[in-house]
Amino acid sequence: MPYCPDLFNPSRRKSTIVRIGSLLMGGGEPVRVQSMTNTSTMDTKASVAQVLRLVEVGAELVRLTAQGEREAANLANIKAALREKGCEVPLVADIHFNPKAADEAALHVEKVRINPGNYVDPVKTFRHFEYTEVEYALELQKIRDRFLPFLERCSEHGTAIRIGVNHGSLSDRIMSRYGDTPAGMVESCMEFLRLCVAASFFNVVISIKASNTLVMVYTVRLLVERMDTENMHFPLHLGVTEAGDGEDGRIKSAVGIGTLLLDGIGDTIRVSLSEEPEYEIPVAKQLIELVQQRCKNNQIAAIAYPFFQPFSYQRRETRSVGFMGGTQVPVVLVNEGKRRVAEALEGGQTGVSYPIITADEFDCLVDIPTTITFVTITLNSLNESRLKQLDANENIVLLLHAKSLGERRAFFHALMNAGCRTPVILCVEESYATAEELQLGLSLDVGPLLMDGFGDGLMYIPAAGSLVKTDWITRVLFGILQATRLRISKTEYISCPGCGRTLFDLQRTIARIKARTNQLKGLKIGIMGCIVNGPGEMADADYGYVGAGRGKVSLYKGQTCVERNIPEDQAVDKLVELIKQYGDWKEQ
Repeated sequence: MPYCPDLFNPSRRKSTIVRIGSLLMGGGEPVRVQSMTNTSTMDTKASVAQVLRLVEVGAELVRLTAQGEREAANLANIKAALREKGCEVPLVADIHFNPKAADEAALHVEKVRINPGNYVDPVKTFRHFEYTEVEYALELQKIRDRFLPFLERCSEHGTAIRIGVNHGSLSDRIMSRYGDTPAGMVESCMEFLRLCVAASFFNVVISIKASNTLVMVYTVRLLVERMDTENMHFPLHLGVTEAGDGEDGRIKSAVGIGTLLLDGIGDTIRVSLSEEPEYEIPVAKQLIELVQQRCKNNQIAAIAYPFFQPFSYQRRETRSVGFMGGTQVPVVLVNEGKRRVAEALEGGQTGVSYPIITADEFDCLVDIPTTITFVTITLNSLNESRLKQLDANENIVLLLHAKSLGERRAFFHALMNAGCRTPVILCVEESYATAEELQLGLSLDVGPLLMDGFGDGLMYIPAAGSLVKTDWITRVLFGILQATRLRISKTEYISCPGCGRTLFDLQRTIARIKARTNQLKGLKIGIMGCIVNGPGEMADADYGYVGAGRGKVSLYKGQTCVERNIPEDQAVDKLVELIKQYGDWKEQ
């Protein structure tokens, strides 16, 4: 598995050290925490105040948008005001569509983020999908001619760069050859990295993000594998774009970012929440802490299944046992005590419960169970004869108890190596003090397994004296399944965190849209502050609400803009009308 030398005992990925002002990133440095302002970059006073609030709660790096040269130039004033107040936090300029703004920003801040999809290539139009080899080569030459002078300027001023690929803003040129795929995202990044290496410019950090957690994880894994083959070891910035707000945003971020951190991948993270930026930092810090706790485990000796596919989703093949396994969506189970479990539904429980027996009791069975029976099992309790007996019984479902990701992975690889098709429920036994710790911790414990195609259901067993309520638990478990796109139980909102490009009240708008549409189970609605990532990041959304200018909104059906420049005070009503027009509306 080239992206990760040991699936069962991951260690920190080797990466080069990058200097961003006084901050070191990569190598053996701690995973750095960062965020982005949502103030106008032309409002020096408001931007400075927000940066100071971010630093106060623990931000080690702060990014500000720079739409044009004017905003890029004003970064100098923001930086000067911060330094006067004794704040030395490195600043990052966020650039889209405007290489001249990148040139200007490189003079003033410690790091400049550029997007390969729109640095030289125009915003994708979905029109030009046929490039001859000559045309393709000419487009690459345009990038070279524009990018190399920028690198020279950064080198002269000691400015680091971030090559930040977004799933939502791949160019038509990349789309023409690779489509809207992880391979296309990786190649978009590698084109620029090869130019950096050729110019001997190594002060580079990479991000490669998507709002779909599956796409995000597989793409980063593929990028790591590709960089290794070309002897590149640049540090990685991790994040799930448009993760949303509240519980959903935290779960989605923990699943995507946490899966990679647990594999030792990642040198800095941003948890992108559609909330005030200051709320992102404590979540990111707690996520890193929980990951570190889970990396302190005993070594696991295991043999990887030779056909395991880490770069795309492939669910482990299991037989159907009642409402579990096979091609059925993963289930959520509730522990009822007295060695029985019940299936949880979005609105409660089925009222039917099923017995639990131990692995030793299963070995001693005289009569083969004729109804669903759950067997508790661990990695250490697997052996060849037990595997054969389990696979031969068509009414058995396993309840896997394990303490680490390595143990859980080793268990599934052992089943696959033995050809055992028995369904498995992932059980977690932990004690959580708060709802947020439950959201992040559970996501870390089961998210990576679900990403790998392992698990036919989830069950949480509260520790003795736990204050966590059952309805919290089931809601979070369903949320994790939704975050991994394996079971949709409610409306899916793909919403950005907002930045200086957002020209309407994003948080209030999200709340209004949710209040009007939260009964539309299975529908995906994108809520985007501006056009930069809007249509692309909500590529698989059914409907989109995208900022088009100050107080103006455009509405999308899929990737097609159907109404432009609607006044903000009318846009939510217009969105509801659009959903009704296409027959997707359901009353409360």
